[in-house]
Amino acid sequence: MTAQAHLDYAALDDVALARLCGRHDREAVRHLVTANNQRLFRAAWSILKDRADAEEAVQAGYLSAFSAIDRFEGRSSLSTWLTRIVINEALGRLRVQRRRREQLESEGVALMESYRERLTQASAEPAPDVTVAREQLRSLIEKSVADLPDNFRSVFVLREIEGLSVEDTAEALGIPGATVKTRLHRARAKLQQALAPEVKDVFSGSFPFAGADCAALTERVLAALDLA
Repeated sequence: MTAQAHLDYAALDDVALARLCGRHDREAVRHLVTANNQRLFRAAWSILKDRADAEEAVQAGYLSAFSAIDRFEGRSSLSTWLTRIVINEALGRLRVQRRRREQLESEGVALMESYRERLTQASAEPAPDVTVAREQLRSLIEKSVADLPDNFRSVFVLREIEGLSVEDTAEALGIPGATVKTRLHRARAKLQQALAPEVKDVFSGSFPFAGADCAALTERVLAALDLA
């Protein structure tokens, strides 16, 4: 075992740690990646709103960072420097989705789309943290839907949950198609308003990036740097 392996990486200042990473010190890289995985994942997820896309953005961000880490001068913390790189990576990826996302936002449904995707993602064996978060969000959404005015709730359930077309919903409820569209838009707006105060508390403890996920990403970064 080399003397390097006995270093207390947590005790190093950021510039010293960056220099070791620049020299491809395997344990220094492992320490830095493991220490920052969760923050970077959450930063990327906050932009991309997709777990797989966020992981890819974090991995790509790490590789960009390590290719330039010799230029790190310590003007900000190493963690902040990494976060900025990953955010830029995530924003770059977001640009290719902009047209679709802007369309969703123009309809006032971006927030609900995010919740709905989290609830409906198929997984044979969902990770425990995803299962817990899914149930928390399910409860919040069910309560908020239940609190909608009756005419809004009926339209929302038929269109968003049952997946009926505007025409079929209009026929089922005996109302014009234009009314279906108006009520659905207002139902979405009410749900977004009702859920907004609650979602911060849910997400503060949800979708953590630790354990097996954190370890797997660390190993992928090490492998990409030929340090595995």
